[in-house]
Amino acid sequence: MNDRIPVLVLGLGNVVCTDDGAGIAAIHKLIREYDLPEGVLAVDGGTLGLSLLPLVDSADQVILVDAVSAEGPPGTLVRIEGDDVAPAVYERLSPHQIGVADLLAGASLLDRYPDRVVILGVVPDSIDLGTERTPPVEASIPELVERVVQELTSLGYPPVRSENHDEANDSYAHLARTLGV
Repeated sequence: MNDRIPVLVLGLGNVVCTDDGAGIAAIHKLIREYDLPEGVLAVDGGTLGLSLLPLVDSADQVILVDAVSAEGPPGTLVRIEGDDVAPAVYERLSPHQIGVADLLAGASLLDRYPDRVVILGVVPDSIDLGTERTPPVEASIPELVERVVQELTSLGYPPVRSENHDEANDSYAHLARTLGV
């Protein structure tokens, strides 16, 4: 990618590992329910790890949305920034977080680490195989999305609640529109 991305919002996680899919659920809800301003790219990054390096090294600021191993009961919302990001992604919650650690390390090695990286996440209850999130984590998804909206607004990129909540506004359609394909 040649163009700079002012703000990349990257949903991460594995949707077949119960609460580990919380970041993906949040990013899809964000894309369905909000019109994102120019300069913001929201992507379902799943478990792609290093495959996301071209996006991350093109971004000035990155918001990672994910399940996070942290203090507090399941469903607790977490915000991590600055020097606390690297230790948070190196303390593995699930196999995809090896990819997140590698992704950020790769960007750093290429001297293309974003100016700012923030993790907005939720403490999981379970990361066992399954496609349904546990009740406390599922209940926290709307507030997690609101936290992403607040973060974007604080950066000067306020999303606007969408009038359209149809499936045509899913993450793949959003990505195609943003990239002009």
